Amino acid sequence: MIEIGRKQTLTVVNQVSFGVYLGEKPGAGQKETVLLPAKQVPEGTGIGDRLTVFVYLDSSDRPIATVREPMLTLGEVAVLKVKQVTRIGAFLDWGLEKDLLLPYHEQTTRVKEGQDCLAALYLDKSGRLCASMKVYHYLSSASPYGIGDQVQGRVYEISDNFGVFVAVDDKYTALIPHREAQGTYTVGEILSLRVTEVKEDGKLTVSPRQKAYLQMDADAVMIRKALEDRGGELPFDDKAAPEVIAKEFGLSKNAFKRAVGRLYKAGEIELDNGRIRLAHPEESAAAKHSHS
Repeated sequence: MIEIGRKQTLTVVNQVSFGVYLGEKPGAGQKETVLLPAKQVPEGTGIGDRLTVFVYLDSSDRPIATVREPMLTLGEVAVLKVKQVTRIGAFLDWGLEKDLLLPYHEQTTRVKEGQDCLAALYLDKSGRLCASMKVYHYLSSASPYGIGDQVQGRVYEISDNFGVFVAVDDKYTALIPHREAQGTYTVGEILSLRVTEVKEDGKLTVSPRQKAYLQMDADAVMIRKALEDRGGELPFDDKAAPEVIAKEFGLSKNAFKRAVGRLYKAGEIELDNGRIRLAHPEESAAAKHSHS
């Protein structure tokens, strides 16, 4: 059976002026064949020859073969560029003459012309090939990574319940849990991440943050800079509500407390009446002035 959306090696069973018809075996009937248009037929091709082709649907939804290489086949995931946005969805360049439809209901965020997006290829209820940005079920859980490894991941979906779904190397399934997903994320964003867990099924749990002792220094630098930019004082301390801390710094309360503690022990800040102040604001002002 000739399959839509897959590469397959078929036999030339008939030659016509506008191309050749291909089937699974030499005696295939007309209903068991697919057309390879003349401009796609390799020179010297004859009846009985075997050709490897990709089968999809033309603009009239009829099966058609091509010797061109698509960027993905049925069930696969790839990064595709948005060529056009229309009232029925977006059209993606996937290496073939007919662009691939990404329906609105398969978008995890609205895409724009020229944008790259991670998409899977699937057959819709009408048997047409379409793209989906909901790639969770298409990603592999057989990654080569272990706990502590640094990886690159592309955000493909954001969930209020679970966290931020990420495709590591654009092909392995990973999640930044809600507790770790502090700050703002956007679909399509590429992140540098650390593997914190490899589940029994192979799925990765990742974090945008370094190990606590390394991250604490980076967070402390960020908080000190915020103090300098705000005249040496913050209107809250490390007892502030988690929501306030997350909004201001994109940090969890524990991470904020660790970084504030680091600055306090180093004598760089003072904690006073629910506020954080620079211990030596005049030095910071002088340093800032010398750089300007």
